[in-house]
Amino acid sequence: MKKRTTVKYRVTGRTIYIAEDDRARLELLLRRTSVLEPGQAPYLSALAGELGRARVVPRSEMPADVVTMNSVVRLRDLETGEVETYTLVYPTEADIGLNRLTVLAPVGTALIGYRAGAVVEWPVPAGVRRFRVEEVLFQPKAALAGSAP
Repeated sequence: MKKRTTVKYRVTGRTIYIAEDDRARLELLLRRTSVLEPGQAPYLSALAGELGRARVVPRSEMPADVVTMNSVVRLRDLETGEVETYTLVYPTEADIGLNRLTVLAPVGTALIGYRAGAVVEWPVPAGVRRFRVEEVLFQPKAALAGSAP
């Protein structure tokens, strides 16, 4: 019998925000990927859970410090102190060599919707990784909307 994998993320006291258009596109991605790649089920389930609990807002109301799709974000690993910069993208645009992280990767799912300052934990084979969202360097929703509050 194959062991079922579950993916859980824990964030310290934060509400997550999803732009209406991101939510629609991510829900479509979930439906398509579940059919084409059934091995991704735990990750798809985690992303669906995040979407289900998110506060959905119009693009014009998206806070500028929220990680949305195509945001550039600086993260600090709380164990090592290492700082990395990533762009959160859809799977077809992913390229870890260019720091383009898919939303379907565990850390990508963990990032979506959180604000600068959030501390996020996610499971890895060796235990749990913790990082802090240091800064949202670029967020397309804010750039297009004229930098919402």
